[in-house]
Amino acid sequence: MTTEHYYYGLGRRKSSVARVRLYPGNGTVVINGKPFETVMPRASLRQEIMRPLAVTETLGSFNVQVKAQGGGISGWAGAIRHGISRALVVADEGHRRPLRGEGLLTRDPRVKERKKPGLKRARKAPQFTKR
Repeated sequence: MTTEHYYYGLGRRKSSVARVRLYPGNGTVVINGKPFETVMPRASLRQEIMRPLAVTETLGSFNVQVKAQGGGISGWAGAIRHGISRALVVADEGHRRPLRGEGLLTRDPRVKERKKPGLKRARKAPQFTKR
């Protein structure tokens, strides 16, 4: 860890939590100590992570350091996006309006629905036989 000043943001999505630090820098992204190209194999997930930086036009001006846990890589991507958005608002309050306009500051409340008793899954019932 470096001792220089950083901006912090906590992001959540499904059961994933991402603790994000933004350092002034050249735009490198590190997730759990690894480059994000190796952690996020899909280009769509990498694009989703970089979206808050693209919207605020700060793409090459911050290094992003992330500790993500819980869930899978799709949840991680959403949580990291949320955390970066929150950290950008801490860095500069002027970023709030464009991020809010894109819906990047809102936590996605969708989580997996619990299984109900008497059912096979959350909503799937056993097949009904009349006779």
